[in-house]
Amino acid sequence: MIVARLALGAAAAWAAYAWGAHLLAPGCVSRGPATHRRIALTFDDGPDPVWTERILAVLDRERVSASFFLVGERAARVLETVGRIAAAGHEIGSHGWSHRSLWFCGPRRTENEIARAQHFLSDAVGAPIRHFRPPWGMLNAAMFGALRRHGQRCVLWSIQPEGLRATPPVRQVEHVLDHAHPGAIVDLHDAEGVRDAPERLLVALSPMIAGLRRLGYDFATVGELLGADDF
Repeated sequence: MIVARLALGAAAAWAAYAWGAHLLAPGCVSRGPATHRRIALTFDDGPDPVWTERILAVLDRERVSASFFLVGERAARVLETVGRIAAAGHEIGSHGWSHRSLWFCGPRRTENEIARAQHFLSDAVGAPIRHFRPPWGMLNAAMFGALRRHGQRCVLWSIQPEGLRATPPVRQVEHVLDHAHPGAIVDLHDAEGVRDAPERLLVALSPMIAGLRRLGYDFATVGELLGADDF
């Protein structure tokens, strides 16, 4: 019976994610102001010692600044990569300590996931981490109080070219270009959640950037897009 309930809860969580439940989350930001043709590219689930480094090389070549939402325990294993993200001028946000869905966390575990990652990442980069993205965009009520206590803002996304299903690179590029809008926040993945996602993204990233530039967009970090003091 317990196993059946857990399976049902997990199925409901994934279904809600697939339906875009994150877009209905009050108190979270999913896009920036539409006053300028600027877009924020954001990367979840890293850092990965191989794929994050390759993504950084593309961003450097294309001269694009982005935001990386890092998983605390993964960052602890590859601090050199964290340092390179920060040294390149990219923004670092938090994706929780262990990448556990907050739908399955009580208040104490929620506080631990947010606080532990925030403290570790802030110490690692020498500056407060101001933005948090819940894994899979799944929220709970305890999250909001924890974010207030730690001076963080919940940031979701308005464009996601690959979610739970593998999407070919060309379709990812088409999706982003078709849905681009001023103030968009694009959710990408530089570490493996969906199998081989970083490899597909690496193929898609340069054409995606080139296409957005042809449409007249500039690039910004989440902090630049939203304004650092706009809580």
